[in-house]
Amino acid sequence: MKNILLPVAIVCSITANAQKPVFTQAQIQSARVYNNAAELKHKTTAQIPNGTSEIVITNVANYLNENTVQIGVPKHVTVMSVQFTNAYVEEYDNNQDSPLLKPVKEEIKKKEAELKTLQNQLTSERKSVELLDKNQSMSNAQNFSVAELTKLLDYYKAKRTELSNSINKLELQEVTLREELEVLKGKLSFNETTSEKTSQGKLIVNVMSNQEGTIPLEISYLTNQATWQPSYEMRIDKINEPIQMLYKAQVQQNTGIDWKNIKLSLTSGPANQNTFAPVLQPWFVDYYNPVAYEQTYHEEVSTRSARSVTSKSIEGRPNANMLQTLQGQIPGLNIQTGQGQPGVAVSTMDDYTQVNENQLNITFDIDIPYTILSNGKQHSVALKDTQLPATYSYITTPKLDTNAYLVAKVKNYGDYNILPGEANVIFEGMYVGKTYVNANANEDDLRLSLGKDQNIVVARTLINDKSGTKTLSSRKVQDFVYEISIRNNKKEAISITVEDQVPVSSNTDIEITLTDKGGATVDAEKGKLSWEVNLRQNETKKIRFGYQIKSAKDKSLGI
Repeated sequence: MKNILLPVAIVCSITANAQKPVFTQAQIQSARVYNNAAELKHKTTAQIPNGTSEIVITNVANYLNENTVQIGVPKHVTVMSVQFTNAYVEEYDNNQDSPLLKPVKEEIKKKEAELKTLQNQLTSERKSVELLDKNQSMSNAQNFSVAELTKLLDYYKAKRTELSNSINKLELQEVTLREELEVLKGKLSFNETTSEKTSQGKLIVNVMSNQEGTIPLEISYLTNQATWQPSYEMRIDKINEPIQMLYKAQVQQNTGIDWKNIKLSLTSGPANQNTFAPVLQPWFVDYYNPVAYEQTYHEEVSTRSARSVTSKSIEGRPNANMLQTLQGQIPGLNIQTGQGQPGVAVSTMDDYTQVNENQLNITFDIDIPYTILSNGKQHSVALKDTQLPATYSYITTPKLDTNAYLVAKVKNYGDYNILPGEANVIFEGMYVGKTYVNANANEDDLRLSLGKDQNIVVARTLINDKSGTKTLSSRKVQDFVYEISIRNNKKEAISITVEDQVPVSSNTDIEITLTDKGGATVDAEKGKLSWEVNLRQNETKKIRFGYQIKSAKDKSLGI
């Protein structure tokens, strides 16, 4: 089978003299989902005559990238043109877009007209009964003879009975018509449990064949109505044990087609990446002249825009070389060209997921079929389960937050195909919250914040008898002494990093002295203090530190 790649145009109209089209409904086979799009592949067959014919392929995405459409046909068939539309001739515009349903739709219109006529008759009969009942008063009976009164009663009785019987008959006809309409309309609807949702997208394919018969068709294209993002579930049963990481993907699509039991692949990075490597252009520096600069800028843009018409452009955007040149020559101009490469990683594979990698991205091919409905909602897809060897430590910054946070460090994290994404953290069987896996961080270790641990109690207090303010001549002296208490209520020993700080002077007249660092490691430039504390089970340790501030006594400090 040969593949034909043709540009696609929107169908505006179909002439009355055109040959009757051959309709066929495409069945989706597979989807390769990128960060910004999806490549969908369909298969179908069509019965075509000898010579030229027009095939209408229904049930393709409502919106697609027209330049990416490929049609695979047998060798004896030539694809002459391909057109895309999501609105076709009205007589074929229904859920299945099949001319076989035209008689059904006409019958529905006929039944609906009959129902409307019947409802009008019912309304007339009911109003007649209401009018007859309102005029049955016998207040003037003394003016009638017995014969006349008998005749009036006989008329009322006969007419009331006639109207009531007519109403009953019409109501039975209404019930029958409604049941027939329901059956007819059911022929136009698809059973969601047995067939996928169909779309309004259509491909109009003109072909030429030197023989008649049924031909297979393979269709593929890109649509931006689908995307995916990596996500994780991190389970930690005990510290000092590996993290049980479930690698998942959140897939969502709104193509108009339900993907039911299809082969699913997920690829990191965007589709249609810029394939042109950037080229540095000369970067000229001169004195700034507003008038000359503005004139030169407009001339440069005009000239290079004209050149870009004949040069290779990327999806309608200017040539990459031009963007790089403008970026370098125009101060303050910031143009994003969409360049950049996702990280490359290597991983062991689970039984049902094949991981393929190249220089630009990673692809997860899932061997079991998946169903992703076209509802724009996120569908969770499990990719693989793996163990991450990690070292654990706790960190607390009691000046800001007296909670202790568990942090895991993973070495050589590039071996696990980890991509940036959110992760649910389950610690000792309890959900503790979300964290973010920043796999693009330029660090040797991957740091994962795993949430608070309520079994570690931290307190920070000001020691009042060691703190205070006094005045010496023209100077004000303020002393601050703090005590940090850390208790381990866990059943195992822990290591915790404690961080605090002292102020840093931005004025030479303000003197700050660390009077007691309490064994801390000091970053004098930032005023940061840190302690590494080891605690056994049910052990409490205290840290004390202090500092002194000297300043002018008649001025207030902005701390």
